[in-house]
Amino acid sequence: MIGRLNHIAIAVPDLAKAAARYRDLLGASVGPLQTLPEHGVTVAFVDTGNGMVELMEPLGDNSPIAGFLAKSPGGGMHHICFEVPDISAAVATLVGGGARVLGDGVPKTGAHGRPVVFLHPKDFDGTLIELEEF
Repeated sequence: MIGRLNHIAIAVPDLAKAAARYRDLLGASVGPLQTLPEHGVTVAFVDTGNGMVELMEPLGDNSPIAGFLAKSPGGGMHHICFEVPDISAAVATLVGGGARVLGDGVPKTGAHGRPVVFLHPKDFDGTLIELEEF
């Protein structure tokens, strides 16, 4: 079902500072900051050549990332994202197998303009998984 690893997401307390560290210290290509109100985050993608790192900071106090940073103020890995060819088929297979899709189970538009869903971390060894139709 899953294809290639699309990105690893890291929650950060200050997106501009984190993006500058990746750009200036690691020499990475960092994309523009994107505000995603539907997801409650502002993000920037770091191109690693063989995948991406998504840097995320909360957009407001109700952001799910705000809760994550309250527990880990310095930031840390938030989720991993895999590509799938058909997100509706993937959701049907996962739900049929007993996995939990977060929210209402309906894909939302992600940062790349493609449908995404998140899977409950308790069903995947403590790791939050994002699936993105690609």
